Amino acid sequence: MRGEPDLATPEHIVEACTRALKSGRTSYPDNRGELAFREAVSEKLRRDNGLHYHPGTEILATTGATFGIYAALAAVLNEGDEVLLPDPIYDAYQSPVRLCGGRIRSVTSKIEGQRFVITEDALDAAWSPAARVLILNTPWNPVGTVLARAEIEVIARFCERRNLILLSDEIYEAITYESARHVSPPAVSHELRERTVLVNSLSKTYAMTGWRVGYCAGPEHLIQAIYMVLAQSSRGPATFIQDAATEALVASQKCVADMRAEYTKRREQVIAALAGIPGVAVLPPEGGFFAMVDVRGVGLPSNELRMRLMREHDVVVVHGAAYGPAGEGTLRVSFASGGAKLAAGLAALREGLAQIAERGVA
Repeated sequence: MRGEPDLATPEHIVEACTRALKSGRTSYPDNRGELAFREAVSEKLRRDNGLHYHPGTEILATTGATFGIYAALAAVLNEGDEVLLPDPIYDAYQSPVRLCGGRIRSVTSKIEGQRFVITEDALDAAWSPAARVLILNTPWNPVGTVLARAEIEVIARFCERRNLILLSDEIYEAITYESARHVSPPAVSHELRERTVLVNSLSKTYAMTGWRVGYCAGPEHLIQAIYMVLAQSSRGPATFIQDAATEALVASQKCVADMRAEYTKRREQVIAALAGIPGVAVLPPEGGFFAMVDVRGVGLPSNELRMRLMREHDVVVVHGAAYGPAGEGTLRVSFASGGAKLAAGLAALREGLAQIAERGVA
């Protein structure tokens, strides 16, 4: 069920943290983030995303992507502003929107060609004059879609036409499959860059979930506003954590490729294990480590199906409607953990789905 990688943080990153501790790197950090870390982020964005952000004025270190999202929303939202949020999407976006005085307007997606898509018509239908921000997550948790450049160009035109700030959460960017490749939205056009706050962290790419280190990048005026929030709250990650994160970004990226290869094997394992069940179809994920399973053909509400799988077959998944009404009729299967745990879970899930499908609604 959980989105918690079972892979260990690469040893060279751990060693960098140990060196920093032994050398006395335990004082207050620069509130904007240690300069070496911000420079590493700047180089990473140039190297991997074709983006250019000044480390002194356009990048901040944050206590994970979660805090980056909150700080960005706190910086740009006024009471009553509306935030456009794709449906379905990771449920934890909703609370910071509400904490910052915002209201949520859902952008309903649909399944086309075995993937969830967002259309321009759906964006326009969700918009209102009170809309201030669009949150985008690509690769998209939970549905596994990696937005193609053409899809992002549509979103770019919409944001420009409606004068919206784009909050781009790119935490799964390194985990993509087959021909899918992550495209960072601010790389699509200069106009979109100037209205985008890019949020990312090292949690998924480097299996550093517990380290709580991430960053925001954006135009100077937005980053300065986010800095004012950050300076009065978390003050940023510890210096020794930032030193380890710097090592992760500047050292060899072989560990990232190795993790991607492992997740690729697990993805194939999920697809194979759930093939051929009547009324059930895996939507092959293009990115991330979740697979959405289309169970509309089983004829049961997805939450009821989830409960029966848990009570009768000892397997836990998340029902798609937990992420929004557009997720109804799907189940989210995590392959963040592998090995015997994944194999046992998939076997139980296959057996449970097959039995429930055979018995039908009764």
